[in-house]
Amino acid sequence: MTIEELNAGLLTCRKCPRLVEWRERVAREKRRAYRDYDYWGKPVPGFGDPNARVFLVGLAPGAHGSNRTGRQFTGDSSGNFLFPALFRAGFASQPTSTSRQDGLYLTDLYTAPICRCAPPGNKPTLQEKKNCLPYLKVELDSIQPQVIVTLGRIAFDGILPLISPPGSHFSFGHNAIHKLSSGAWLVCSYHPSRQNTQTGRLTIEMFDQVWETVRGLIDK
Repeated sequence: MTIEELNAGLLTCRKCPRLVEWRERVAREKRRAYRDYDYWGKPVPGFGDPNARVFLVGLAPGAHGSNRTGRQFTGDSSGNFLFPALFRAGFASQPTSTSRQDGLYLTDLYTAPICRCAPPGNKPTLQEKKNCLPYLKVELDSIQPQVIVTLGRIAFDGILPLISPPGSHFSFGHNAIHKLSSGAWLVCSYHPSRQNTQTGRLTIEMFDQVWETVRGLIDK
């Protein structure tokens, strides 16, 4: 299955009744600031360069971010922190991401989440995450990245079953680096959520350090 075929099937996915109900209810009721916006309200496909050497893994679409715009990390505070960093590191064509029609494109980087639908409270269940893993596996098998970057502990824990053999012991930490049996690298980062960036747990300098690490690994 190609990524294009995967995304075509993904848009009709209704495997998780709780998530289907939530994403569609949010799209109907909307946030007041976006009441004139036509919400996406469906599973959000991966986004980026299909020939990328870097695969960025997030948690899930935001209810009024990706669930509204239909593109990963677009329209919320996490994206407002992420895309300037990707632009500075040479992976994004521009530092802003506001809609699917804003002209942004990614070079040498592809991004997809553990969970494709916005979950209540940003907390997908274990079964909901398992239901989405086959989509992520198709993308990883197709792209075969040299570096995988996980944003946050949930993304880190979620992708391990696909990239490491049972019994492997990898620890999560900001800018931690692990060599996988496939020869690829796993790089960890705190998630650029408002909770982390506004409290100083994740600063611009700390985030740039992660992307300097990634750039160093692929440019060797």
